[in-house]
Amino acid sequence: MSTHAEIVICGAGIAGVSAAYFLTCAGAKDILLVDERPPLSLTSDRSTECYRNWWPDAAMLALMNRSIDLMEALADESGNVFHLNQRGYLFVTADEHKIPALRQRAQRTSGLGAGPLRIHTPEASSYHPALPEGFHNQPSGADLLLGSMLIRKHFPCITERAVAALHVRRAGWLSAQQLGMHLLEQARGRAVRFVSARVTGLEMEKGRMRAVRLGNGERITTPTFINASGPFLKEVGQMLGVDLPVFSELHLKAAFRDHLGVVSRGAPLLIWDDPQTLPWADEERTLLAAEEETHWLTEVFPSGVHTRPEGGAESQMILMLWECRPRAMEPIWPPPLDGMYPEIALRGLATMLPGLRQYLDKIPRPQLDGGYYTKTRENRPLIGPLPVEGAYVIGALSGYGIMSACAAGELLAAHVTRAELPAYAPAFTLARYEDVEYLKRVEEWEESGQL
Repeated sequence: MSTHAEIVICGAGIAGVSAAYFLTCAGAKDILLVDERPPLSLTSDRSTECYRNWWPDAAMLALMNRSIDLMEALADESGNVFHLNQRGYLFVTADEHKIPALRQRAQRTSGLGAGPLRIHTPEASSYHPALPEGFHNQPSGADLLLGSMLIRKHFPCITERAVAALHVRRAGWLSAQQLGMHLLEQARGRAVRFVSARVTGLEMEKGRMRAVRLGNGERITTPTFINASGPFLKEVGQMLGVDLPVFSELHLKAAFRDHLGVVSRGAPLLIWDDPQTLPWADEERTLLAAEEETHWLTEVFPSGVHTRPEGGAESQMILMLWECRPRAMEPIWPPPLDGMYPEIALRGLATMLPGLRQYLDKIPRPQLDGGYYTKTRENRPLIGPLPVEGAYVIGALSGYGIMSACAAGELLAAHVTRAELPAYAPAFTLARYEDVEYLKRVEEWEESGQL
């Protein structure tokens, strides 16, 4: 059976749903959203569901500022159905030698457009903690708190060894499912259709899009096709004869019930910014070090373990994430889970939050899930036209899909409808890899912004 749609979007994750929504805002009609799974069910809720405008890359920072603007407008319009807050990210270090570099990086990011940097000491502090809910009347930029006394005054759960904490303020979290469903409901109200099917083939004629073939036997003729297939971005790109420069990493997330109340229900996202070795008992460490399969558990782990409270004031759940061993792999579903991950994350967090050590003798039953971060080497997304006329891509939103989705969808819609593009648009097109100077920059890329 053959039918027609003006635009076909492959993938109903947050990227595809956002693209559909913003295309309707731009006046596009007759849009078909195709996915073999239910919308927003593959990787869109497998992260901390957090957002921030704090990026070391000017183009990424501009994209995130725009996306947060759009999320705030949607929150106001909807009565904040997706529970957007602005509690911030708190990066904590116990290494005094890192303070100059921490300050320097913060000043550089501030200068790119993230907002002012305020420095606080116990002798001179005008620091104001974040409100636990909502996002209005909150500061932008960041606050650098110096000294254990000042840090623990505002965050008593953090170790006494902490010497500096950078509180990034235009940041927080939201319900990814609720945001996605709000966008989807609005889009479907504007005649976006959803079909549960797998894209099995793409037809081109003289370098132009012609049709999309589905696993249910349907053939959809269309002049416009959008690859928003998340971890299957590369596979779908190959159907177009385009080799997208992306790969996928498996990332896990664990949660457990903090019934002792170690992490305050009003806490920001808490991030340990130092490398560390895990706190094992001497006997445990000896046994682990003796075995080839477990020796790595006694070695130095990277910085970045983080946690936040999940749910409302009555909840006791906390989320734990730490990409201590990122694994590049071909996406398979369901993703393979590592049963040791919750304990590793908990032990890592116990370095920053000593109260969590009370759980190490009898670790509460965790919840564990995972998804794929599909990314480019420099960790910028792919948003824009492909070499096949009428074909576009929106993807490689590695670890920042929720926070970037609105601006990414708006940018994709501008490409498709040939509207005026923002200044940051060239930074995210596939064509950037045709620039020899850009490729040299990629070889030397240091900070990806990835937590």
